[in-house]
Amino acid sequence: MNDSIKFEHPEPDSMSAGQTPYSAWLQTDVLHTLQRPVSDHPGEHAWIVSAQTSELYWMLIIKEMQTAQMHLRANDLTQAQRTLRRVVAHQAPLNATWRSIAWMTPTDLLAIVSRASATYGKDTALQGWTYRQMVYLLGIKQAEHLEHFTPQPQRWAQLSQALAEPSLYDDVLAYLNRSGFAVPGDVLERDFAVPYQPGKAVEKVWRDIYADPGQNLELQQLGETLADIAEGFSTWKYLHLMATRRTFGARPAYFGTEGVAWLKPTIDEIPFPELWSARGFIGDPPAVCPHARK
Repeated sequence: MNDSIKFEHPEPDSMSAGQTPYSAWLQTDVLHTLQRPVSDHPGEHAWIVSAQTSELYWMLIIKEMQTAQMHLRANDLTQAQRTLRRVVAHQAPLNATWRSIAWMTPTDLLAIVSRASATYGKDTALQGWTYRQMVYLLGIKQAEHLEHFTPQPQRWAQLSQALAEPSLYDDVLAYLNRSGFAVPGDVLERDFAVPYQPGKAVEKVWRDIYADPGQNLELQQLGETLADIAEGFSTWKYLHLMATRRTFGARPAYFGTEGVAWLKPTIDEIPFPELWSARGFIGDPPAVCPHARK
């Protein structure tokens, strides 16, 4: 598992003198020097704080998912589930960060990003390595995005490793297989860098888990937690799309492609695909239901 993002644990004597324990522990003196506006726009500080907060939550979610993978590989479903419930909790404040910049109009945004581009060079949101690693862990493997990190060899190597390693979903399926459910070998032993292809056999595994409401309760709870995570991730992407509509409109954005047109297809990139497709086959609708099977 990718361990290149382990936290540093400084020794107490390496901390600056003259700080309270609170400031020393949370590094507030450093934290509040990290917002460095480059424009005269009064809202740029809010923009930077919102983006930096998102970065912190993405890293938190990455570490939680890696911890959940570790527990799954140790066949400790209880601790894996407990960890994944924390991911769901982290997604709520992450998604709420969009409210901090909901005031922005196109004029506001362009006043900020034009100065940022003049200072640092033209950027794209695709250069966010933290978000990309989180997406890889969620099982959305797209090797083409590695090209954006060639200026950062360390991050390129980190993401290449994450691309090649099992995602959270891969570890879930391996756990289900060890628990007696027939996950095909070609799913378990595939090239993890290749985009995952949903299949009927894995869909049937989820159908069997949910077939009897009174059985496999822990696995059903795992499925519901994964559904919560996927929903939270999809909500973030929808909010991103709407913020782009609101502040950027139909301007060219990503490599000449109009920003909204670029983002809209990503809404359909939902993690854990068979967990969702199986929903159309779980349960037995009443005979009077217009959606009953024929």
